[in-house]
Amino acid sequence: MSKIIVIGAGKTGRGFIGRLLQEAEKEVIFVDKDQELVNKLNEQKEFEVRFFGGVREAYKVNKFTAYTWEAEELKDIVAEEDLVFVSVGGQNLKDVGAELAKVLADNKHYYIITAENASKPSVTLKDAIGKANISVSESTVFCTTIEDEGIHINSENYPYLQCNAKLLDGYVPDIKTVKVISNFSDFLTRKLYTYNAASCVIAYLGWKKGYSTYADAANDEEILKLLDQNYEVTNRVLCKEFGYDPEDQKEFALLSKQKFCDRTIVDTVARNARDPQRKLAAEERIMGPIKLMYKYGEDASVLEKTAAAAIMYDNDGEDAWKKIKAEKTEEEILTDICGLEKGTSAYENILLAIQNRANL
Repeated sequence: MSKIIVIGAGKTGRGFIGRLLQEAEKEVIFVDKDQELVNKLNEQKEFEVRFFGGVREAYKVNKFTAYTWEAEELKDIVAEEDLVFVSVGGQNLKDVGAELAKVLADNKHYYIITAENASKPSVTLKDAIGKANISVSESTVFCTTIEDEGIHINSENYPYLQCNAKLLDGYVPDIKTVKVISNFSDFLTRKLYTYNAASCVIAYLGWKKGYSTYADAANDEEILKLLDQNYEVTNRVLCKEFGYDPEDQKEFALLSKQKFCDRTIVDTVARNARDPQRKLAAEERIMGPIKLMYKYGEDASVLEKTAAAAIMYDNDGEDAWKKIKAEKTEEEILTDICGLEKGTSAYENILLAIQNRANL
């Protein structure tokens, strides 16, 4: 069984990355700055990943060893491996890079994959390491993980980690659940238009119907019908635009729906609806797919209703949004923030929905 290094033994590192790697018959070497956590992992020798909703039996992760950066043998261990996953908060990437620079051997090439949804984490980490013998890629983490009692983890049963192939310089990890994506920027658009757009449908239409708990909104019969309608259109236009396999895109969308509708994942409408000015931007998760739907002659009505609800959205703490609404008319929001031309179908449809102010 080959070994793979995972920097960061927190909930994502051990509960998602660690689980995926052991499922792929890899032994994990966890490295974490938390001495207490490292001690617990080595003493207990296993932990469980327990899945939301009991969709599968708890999975025992027990093929690992944990170290802190101070471990004397760490440098020798790292010299034997060439694949490293880094699963730490974006604010910790520079510190991790400085520590990695101390233990990476100079006579071999390392392939490092960041597993953190931060802005350009691969650039931050590569600069912090400062060595030429590294390729640093980045991935998207879709899997929700929550710490349970002790060192156990509650997790979504998400099966893949998608990463940027270009940044790996031709290297392909021998792990079937790590998907190497050639056109990663297109994949991020796919994620934005599938996952994030659907989240907006639930959040803003859920707010309009008076929901505060996210899963309650996601399971509302009327919202579910609109959500499915939007997924069908989104799947078609993304396959046309980027050439995705229809069944693969259908699975991709279904995984997002399962996540949003899972009542065991505790979330709020307010958290998912916050900062509507960002979500309504011209190429963002609502307006971007609306434009793509019009490009291919598809029905964009669900996202048009969502955009209308987002423009009407009001909640405590949304000071920046309230300031925008005080300074701009709804028509100006559509042109200045959403990037729509006055008189276009999308502009008129959204404005009409706002003016009706009925349940959407």
